[in-house]
Amino acid sequence: MKIIRFESVEGKISYGVYDAKSAGSARVIKGDIFGEFSISRKKAEIKTILAPVPAPNVFALGLNYGKHAEETGIERPDIPIVFLKAVNTITGPESPIILPKAGPDEVDYEAELAVVIGATAKNIREEDAFRHILGYTCANDVSARDWQMRKQKGQWTRGKSFDTFCPLGPWIVTKDELPDPDRLHIKSVLNGSVMQDSNTSDMLFDVASVVSDLSRSVTLLPGTVILTGTPPGVGFARKPPVFLRPGDRVTVSIEGIGDLSNPVRAEL
Repeated sequence: MKIIRFESVEGKISYGVYDAKSAGSARVIKGDIFGEFSISRKKAEIKTILAPVPAPNVFALGLNYGKHAEETGIERPDIPIVFLKAVNTITGPESPIILPKAGPDEVDYEAELAVVIGATAKNIREEDAFRHILGYTCANDVSARDWQMRKQKGQWTRGKSFDTFCPLGPWIVTKDELPDPDRLHIKSVLNGSVMQDSNTSDMLFDVASVVSDLSRSVTLLPGTVILTGTPPGVGFARKPPVFLRPGDRVTVSIEGIGDLSNPVRAEL
């Protein structure tokens, strides 16, 4: 099932079930997608597909793909390297990634598989992790590398947390449709050119271990989004480097989920 969050032509924001055969409409979900809900027969006409969830927290992993760690020249981590992205970063498909006035000139793309937590999780075992997952979506962990690596002396939060720096979407694919999230083709495309082309099997820490580890002494609330790291091919590691510029378009594609595409603009 593909769960979308959308604004209808009447201006109402709802969750619905997306049907590719009737792409301009969705069957409205009644109730709480993180609790009890039902799928009505009523169809609503979609005006705009929004980010699939207004997450209470966005956790993200650094250096979780072996080949990405190699391209950065940084030693592979022994445990998941976790940072936070502010919730103001969340934006939806086709919404612009805004290059901020604050000065980043080295804004990078990062294709990532995102996990959406469906039930409160704390101190859970790996074998119980999937019980707490609602599903998966595409993410772009947009990163201002100059802030991340130099201006903030290696402290990542600000460089990762400018407005619009976490596109999500286009929908949540429920876990029953993706029984093995650790073996999915993932890529990013910039202006028609493939930049990242990999598989989630290259992740150093798989989905279950990541969710279990993050839940240690931390409550993962329903709707929490976890970005599971990016594969090799990011802009700053290229020679010469490739950074986002106004007028660009970047697309994240993940097998079994779909495409998340966003234009790039400068802040006015």
